[in-house]
Parts: sequence; C-alpha cells; structure tokens
Amino acid sequence: MSSLRTKGKSTIVWILMGLLLLGLGGFGVTNFSGGSTEIGSVGATEIDAQSYARVLDNQLTDLARQTGQRMSMDEARSMGVTRSVQAQLFTSAALEEEARQAGVSVGDRNVAEAITGAGAFQGPGGFDRAAYAEVLRREGLSEGEFEDDVRADQSKLILQDAVVSGVEASPAQVERLVEWTLEQRDVSWIELTEADLTAPVSEPDEDTLRAWHQANEDRFTAPEIRKISYAWLTPEMLAGSVELDQDALRDLYASRADEYDQPARRLVGRLVFESEEAAQAARDRIDAGEANFETIAGERGLSLADTDLGEVTEAGLGAAGGPVFAAEDNGVVGPVETDLGPALFSVNAILDPVSISFEEALPDLRAEAAADRARRVIADQGPGIEDLLAGGTTLEQLAEETEMAFGQIDWTDENEPVPGEIGGYTAFRQQAAAVTQEDYPELFELDDGGIFALRLDEIVPPTLIPFEEVRDRVAEDWAQAEARRQLVSIAEEMEVQAVAETIPQPDAVTVRDGDADAAGESATASPAEGEGSQSGQAASGGAAEPAAASETIAAPQNWITEKGLYRDGYVENAPASLVPEAFALDEGETEILEDGNRVALIRVDRIIPADLEGQVAADATARLQQRMNGSLQTDIFDYYARAIQAENGISINQSAVAAVESQM
Repeated sequence: MSSLRTKGKSTIVWILMGLLLLGLGGFGVTNFSGGSTEIGSVGATEIDAQSYARVLDNQLTDLARQTGQRMSMDEARSMGVTRSVQAQLFTSAALEEEARQAGVSVGDRNVAEAITGAGAFQGPGGFDRAAYAEVLRREGLSEGEFEDDVRADQSKLILQDAVVSGVEASPAQVERLVEWTLEQRDVSWIELTEADLTAPVSEPDEDTLRAWHQANEDRFTAPEIRKISYAWLTPEMLAGSVELDQDALRDLYASRADEYDQPARRLVGRLVFESEEAAQAARDRIDAGEANFETIAGERGLSLADTDLGEVTEAGLGAAGGPVFAAEDNGVVGPVETDLGPALFSVNAILDPVSISFEEALPDLRAEAAADRARRVIADQGPGIEDLLAGGTTLEQLAEETEMAFGQIDWTDENEPVPGEIGGYTAFRQQAAAVTQEDYPELFELDDGGIFALRLDEIVPPTLIPFEEVRDRVAEDWAQAEARRQLVSIAEEMEVQAVAETIPQPDAVTVRDGDADAAGESATASPAEGEGSQSGQAASGGAAEPAAASETIAAPQNWITEKGLYRDGYVENAPASLVPEAFALDEGETEILEDGNRVALIRVDRIIPADLEGQVAADATARLQQRMNGSLQTDIFDYYARAIQAENGISINQSAVAAVESQM
C-alpha cells in the first residue's frame, strides 16, 4: 500500500498487483498448518496466517532475485522485511475494516472487469478462462474466494482514492523547486597536489611520530575482540565418509533425465493474427525494415513478455515446430498456421541438444548425493547433540563424543567472511555478534544444512595498538596529514590572489562545456564560451544558455572552468564535494575544499538563474509536480491509515507470527 495510484488504468494495475501479491504471491507456499489461523486483526477484520506466509515468501523471493541469494528468516527480521510485510497487511486490513463499516462495496461487473483484465489470466485472444481456473487451482483458491478478495481490494481502493484525490502541491511550491533545481553555476577550480609543494615533506623524528600516535588514538586502536570457542559440523565434513548406494545414484540420474538428456530447444515468442493476410503484412513490414517483432507486438497492445513462450521443443510447437526449428539463426519465422490461427514466431535463442551419460554425470551425482546424505545424517544427529548440550556437555567434550569439530576464533566486526570457514556463514556471524558470556551454548543451523554451537570466552575491549607495531602506519598517516596542511596553506594564499586575478589571454584557462567528450577532454576557450557542462545537460535534458562575457568573472591561469553546472551534475576527476560546495557559495566567493587527502580551491564565477521558459522547464515542472503530489498523497494516506488503525484497534498474535516464520 506504500505505493499510491490514482485513477484509470493505473488503478486497475494497482488492484491486480495487490491481488497477485495477497492472493497469488507466494508460489510454493500454498499450505500453512499452525496452532492459529490468524496473525492479528484490525477491528473485526482478521489477517490469516496463510496470507502472511504468502506475502512474506513473495517478498523474500523478490529479494532473492535481486541479490542472487535467499536470505534466512533471521536476516529477514534484522533487515526489517517481516515488519514491512506485517505493516502492509495491517494497513490493508485497516482499509478493509473501514470499507466494511462504511458500507463501501463494488458490483459484480467491476469485479469481472478487474479479473478479465489481469495479465496473469490472458491468452492470445484475451482473457483465458482455462488459465484463470488453472492459476487458482495451483494456489488452492476457489473462484468465489478469489472474487471476494478482488471485491474487497476494489472497495479499499475507493477509500484510498477518496483520501488522496485532489491532494496536489501548490504551483508556488513547484515553481520554487523548479527554480532551485534548474539553477546553474559557472565554477572555476584547481586541485593542489604534492607536486605543488616547494619541497617534499620532511621525515619526522620519533618524538613527532609518537605524539601523533597518541593524539590520533582512534586511527590506531584495535577493535573489540570476542574470543569465541565453537563446535561445528557441515555436510562437506561428512561427504567423504557417507556410504552411497550405486542403485540410488542411478535412480538420481533417472530423476534428472530432463537435465541430462534434452532435445534441441528454442526460446520463442509468438504473435497470433486474425488472418493470413494480416500476418503476411506484418512480416513484410519486418522484412522491409519498417518495423520489428517488438514494434508489431506493441501496436497490438502487447509487450515481448506477453508473446514469450519460453523454452520449447519442436514437438511442443506442433505444426509450427518444423518451420521454427528449420531456422538456422535468430529472427522472425512465418506466417505459420497454428491451432490459434496464423502466427509469426520470433526465434530468440537456439539451444543445442544435451546428452550426458551416467558415467559423465557420476562425479556431480556423487557430490550431490553425498551432500544430501550428509545433511540427513546431521539432521538425525541434531536432537541428540541438543540433549548433550542441555545436559551440560562442553564444546570440547562435544567434539570428542560426536563428529563435530572444535575450534576457536578471535572475532571482530572487521572480520572478512571467508568461504569454507565458519566465519563465512551468516548465521555464525550473527550469533558471534550477539552471544554474551552468560549464554549457554545452543545448537544453531547453517545455511548449507550444517550445525554449530558457540561460547563466548572473553571480550577484549578496544585497545590502542603499541607504537612499535604500527610505526609505519603512523609515519604514513602523519606524512599525508602534513602534506595536506601545507597544501591548505598554499590554497589560502591562492584564495587571496584569486579574487582580483584575471586571465591575460583567452587561452589561459581550460574550459569544459557541453562539447567536451565523456572522458573529460578539454576545450580551449574563454570563460564566456560553451553551452553548459555535459553533466548539466544530462540532468536537465537541454543545454544552458551561454553567459555574457561581461557577466562572468574570469578564472585565474591554470584553473579549470566548468560551465553551466546543475545541482546534480558531476565533474570528472574533481573532488566529490566540489558540486555541493559550489551551490553553497555566492557569486564571486571562493572556498578551500578538503576531501579526504585531496585539497582543491573552488570559486563561483557566475550564478545562472533558472530559465522557467522552454521545454526543459516544462518537463522539470511536470516531473516535480508529479513527484511532490505523490509525496503529499503518500503522507496523507499514511496518516489516514494510522488513524483508522488507532480508531479500530489492532491486535497481533505473536505466537502465530512466530509459527509462520518458523515453518518458512
């Protein structure tokens, strides 16, 4: 509910996205069995555990697609994912409760239009009744249940629209923001390096270094060390010792036949036409270069995703299989007659047949079977190990009495995870950071099916590292600081001179403008030339107006001039703080920048007020108006949702929440 929509098609999209999230979101999580069926309620509207499981699984799946790794439930809690999902569900329940009390509902026609327009239920000719029934069947939902959900969601949207409709930022606010956004600067700058020093930084004596060491303790202090003992067991540790049955390996190979023995396949898209003539006309346009497959699809209101058939075999395409598989390269095939009518096919990739014998697959099969068997062995041993720990068995004794291995580690927040070592596991890192000396060892699971228990033996507080151990670091740090101090001193002298200094000749300053290439190539020109920096053009979509020479303060020799900078501009090779600092200065002002070890001098040569006429300003106004409207609507809706939750009362069943999360 955090993303608001307004009217028309965007509302329907919001409805369908909400339905798929709440009703069809968690593919694979279609059953939940626990001690309670509700995780909470707002007033009389309850939130069932099944919905929480589905939405949470959907969120975790989305994050896994982005990161490439499925996070554990502990990670999901620490990152606030579970709280975010609960907030979504309670906001939705609050709206449903308010709609129920207000008697807001929609008719069957509205429900039918929402369902028949859903992309998940579309076929080549529009709404596909069979696809609709199949999706609901897979998710364990009856049509009546799903349609009730659609009706409830549409009722909630009526309330949402009533709350946020008409909420808009005032024209004066938008105009001020446009002026602020499109304001530009002509800036001159120069970076000072050690080459600008009159002499190299001298070598410091021991007393100087020791004083620097003491004065900057935070830079030479070791972090807190947590001395931890642990016992652990992973599938990899047992993989070499578990017994594997040859027949079981052959059964595994047979179960993976679709992976090891595959016919030729194609990645294909399909467009079905109402007649042979229409299909041929589309093909003629493609052959003539007037359009491509995506263009033709777009003209019919379809995206490439709508036409995609995925990975198919020749047999799977029926009568179209022969022509499609006869194509020797990617491209468009057809028209071809199909069961649905004349069609064009887009061959997007050609996948060769796969044939891997049992002997060739054996190493991988052994590794997989051994790891799987080892995980089962560990799972079987887990309860017994927990009993030993509960009975007072130490970690050292545990390693003697079981197959677990004992180890010790000096853990700090700066430890880099190393794959294959216990510090490389997220679960261990979390427990290592949280364990206290009062905690008794418990058994925890690792991501790969392994187990571990740990004990905090000692905490070594942050300690200043002895000077003798870090002398080289101290010397390097002092030298950098001394060089920076001397450069700042030079910059202060230059700052005084720069106020009145002018350019004796037009070619004495390097000017960067919109004609410079992306690599930072400079153009030789006077400060009045150029039409705005490359970064400024990218930010605004257009070039800045050239400055009049009489209005521009000339830059001193050897300085670089950046013309027409915008607030979100970027100056290649310059300190990162240059652009923000430029917009904090008035015209003619200079400033010394210290950015890490970099020292630069910057001067604002000219402030260019925003041009509120023209297409650039119009585009910026429309964009910022929409953004500010959305922000205001989100805030208003958030206040409204909080108010109706407070008015109707919220209850949450933490045990039911924990049950859902544990089963996931």
